[in-house]
Amino acid sequence: QAFFCLLLCVPWGSSCPPSCQCTERAGAKAVLCSSRHLEEIPKDIPKDAVFLKLDANSITKIPSNAFRHLSHLEELDLSRKAIEKIDRAAFKGVAAGLRTLDLSSNRIRSIPKEAFLALNAKLRLANNPWHCECALQEVLWEAQLDPDSVQDITCHTAPREEYVGKPLLQVLDAGVNFCSVRQRTTDVAMFITMFGWFAMVIVYVICYVRHNQEDTCKHVEYLKSLPSTQ
Repeated sequence: QAFFCLLLCVPWGSSCPPSCQCTERAGAKAVLCSSRHLEEIPKDIPKDAVFLKLDANSITKIPSNAFRHLSHLEELDLSRKAIEKIDRAAFKGVAAGLRTLDLSSNRIRSIPKEAFLALNAKLRLANNPWHCECALQEVLWEAQLDPDSVQDITCHTAPREEYVGKPLLQVLDAGVNFCSVRQRTTDVAMFITMFGWFAMVIVYVICYVRHNQEDTCKHVEYLKSLPSTQ
């Protein structure tokens, strides 16, 4: 934050989105769009931006390839806003270069782990209404979380009431595995489906045999009714 405050003192002469302020210091170019009532990510962010602050706006969704043209981006602040959904390819093209990604204090309940593929940045996910499930667990296993905020990743909803309100890390440390629960649920569903198909086959076979028996009996009765011959 102090670095961004220093950047405010130096104007940036190149193109800049009308709703933002662009500055430069020691070759590091920053685009500051905090608290501008934005409902979507500006389309004209300069390609050589290193720092981008979009916090405290009204953006509800981060679409695919939202920052793909920002190949120099190192720090991205998307905190304190109304984000509810993040697409799988939201950070495609910038994930490898990012050093910090702040998604804290939003309205995010779940996030696809594919969104963080190749992400090496320190990730902040605190203070969101998370639904504790396998996908979020996998994110925690694979992402590089900010250690100062990891305890604030709490379960707003969960498969069991006893987990609600607790830090997700604490729940996982207690031995809970949301992914194994999902696997068991999938196995049960497959078993029920297979049993249903098997039952349908059995019923079909029984009906088929009974139908053939009835036809055979009718045929025999017909033959008996015919006049006998020498």
